[in-house]
Formats: sequence, C-alpha cells, structure tokens
Amino acid sequence: MSRLSEYDLIENPEESQAESAIGLDETDAKHYRYLVFIGRFQPFHSGHKAVIDEALKRADDVIILIGSANLPRSLRNPFSVAERTAMIKGAYSKDEAARIHCVALDDALYNDTRWLKYVQAGVRSVTGDLQSHIGLIGHSKDNSSYYLSLFPHWASISVPSYHNLSATPIRESYLMGATPTPERTPESTRKILNDFKKTAEYQQLHEEAGFIDKYKKQWESAPYPPTFMTADALVVQSGHILLVERRSMPGRGLWALPGGFLNPKETLFDACIRELREETRLKVPEPVLRGSRHSQHTFDDPYRSARGRTITQAFYFQLKNDPKGLPKVKGGDDAAQAFWLPLAELDSKMMFEDHYAIIMKMVGL
Repeated sequence: MSRLSEYDLIENPEESQAESAIGLDETDAKHYRYLVFIGRFQPFHSGHKAVIDEALKRADDVIILIGSANLPRSLRNPFSVAERTAMIKGAYSKDEAARIHCVALDDALYNDTRWLKYVQAGVRSVTGDLQSHIGLIGHSKDNSSYYLSLFPHWASISVPSYHNLSATPIRESYLMGATPTPERTPESTRKILNDFKKTAEYQQLHEEAGFIDKYKKQWESAPYPPTFMTADALVVQSGHILLVERRSMPGRGLWALPGGFLNPKETLFDACIRELREETRLKVPEPVLRGSRHSQHTFDDPYRSARGRTITQAFYFQLKNDPKGLPKVKGGDDAAQAFWLPLAELDSKMMFEDHYAIIMKMVGL
C-alpha cells in the first residue's frame, strides 16, 4: 500500500484509533444497525473494550474486523484470529457476545484498493449488503483520520483515547516474560495469554524477543535510530518463484525472498545479485541474471521489520522458460534451504515479514 499497511492502518487503529474510550467527541446521537471497529488486537486490551462498549450502546450489532489474519506468528502478530476472537467475546455476557461479529481481515500491504475490498467483503459477510445503516467507530485525531476518510459513504464516530493504552508495550513485555495486569487487560485476554505462555510457540517467540532486544541494544549509543538498507531478489521462471527457508532468527523456519544487507561499497543491484547467489547457489550465469531484471521497487513501511527501520529494494527477475526445467538451487549462507515454489502454492502464513506483500505487489497476483 502507498499509505495503508498491516502496521500503519491495522497497527495504528489498535494503538491510536483503537486506543479509544467511552465518550464521543461528536454530537451525532444516531443509532446504527451496525458499527464497524477495525484493529489488530495484539492483544485485546481495556482500551479496545471501551470502544466496543460504546459501540454496543450505539448499534444493534458490532462488526469487529480483526486485522493481520492469515500471517505466521511473529513478535508483532503473536495471536491467531481465533485467539483474539476468544479474547474479545470472552469479555462480554452471552447476550452481548451474540451481538459482536468477529471477522478475519487479511492485510494488503502496499495496495490500498485490495485492502478496501477486503474490508468491504468482511462487512458484507455480516450485513449481506453495503447499504445497511453502517458506521465506523474509532479515533480520528491522528494518522487514523486517513483511515476513516477512506470510507466516506459510512458515518464516522470518533472517540477519545482511553488512558493512552497501547497494545505494543503490553505485547512486548508479555513476550519478554511479564504478566499482563488487570488494569490494562480484561480477564478473557489474560486467560488466553496465560494459556499461550505454556506452549512451544510462545517459547520460540520469547527467544526471538530476547534476540531482538539484544540486537537493538547494539545501537543504543547511536546519535539517531539507525535505518538499515537491504536488497531482495524476486526470481520467477515458468510459474515458479525462488524462495529460501530462513536458518536464523528472526523468522527462523519461515519462507523468504533471497536477500540481505547492503555492504558499504556496493550498489543495491550488486547487493541483490550477491545475496541471491550466496543464499541459493542459483545455477544461472551472472550476466544472464543481470539481463533478466524486469523491474524494481522500494518497500519502506516503517514497521516492516522487528529489527528496526529497514528499507528494502526488491528486484524482480523474469527468467526465460526452459524445456530443461528450473535451474538447480541449493541453500547457503543464511538460508537453511532454497527451493522453487509454484506461485499457486504461495502461503501468507509461511512468509517472513512483508515478503508476501512484496511478491503480490511486484508480480501482480
């Protein structure tokens, strides 16, 4: 997306638009058939609950679009849609919960239009059409005002912040081992978090959280927060894409585009070629690779990497179809393995960081 992203438009509704409370700052006192609340709820906290409390007063039914669905567990998205739904509905009585409709919402990073389509489809799955008396509820005094402006055909209800609650510090401290407090999280959330803490998945995220914490501390003495530059290779031949399995944290075991950090004395394109050859041992002559460059694009969402501000330049290579088959590859360097995957088998739940969104943007799937 140009401005919308899984981390901006979905993250910020959780931590700004969704950090809302009872008490409207608009005079509109209409009652709605449906009110829509969009967020990531990673995790669901008392500020989120305050928004839903108000929505239940103002509407017959409340539609909760739970963002960042169908992604692998990560430090930014540790909880599944089912777990977040249980946090939300578990905070209410049976009758109130029956009026709350939780719908999974996929991200469409770097593609505003696709994301809007997902939102419309999610709402319509509950309402049956988009002509019902629908409103959006949230906070519009920050970057989320852009989010609210995307839906001019729906009424907008703005609510103020609730004790400046944010999911980020709750989530980060929890993944480092802390226990969420009743002052910030409903009992239903604390139950899910306590149960999840006993799983192997939590232990993996806990280990990764410690790794990232140590990684960031290396830069604490820098005069400004560092910005990292990387290059990634998107190689396609005969309906297949070349991917690697990550060997190390963060994202160990996830699929990724071959790529890595820029060396001080190389161009972005040279870095891309170097990383591609190091990580995949792709059996294609370098001149052929260089001549197969189709396009390139910068991906700079501020929250795309847990390691800090990381901008990547992705290069799209289209290799000519070959009756002999796909070129041989072998994992090397930071890659546990390299492999060709049919484009039809791409799985967002297996992809590292925003690499799925990069592929969707550049290949046009």
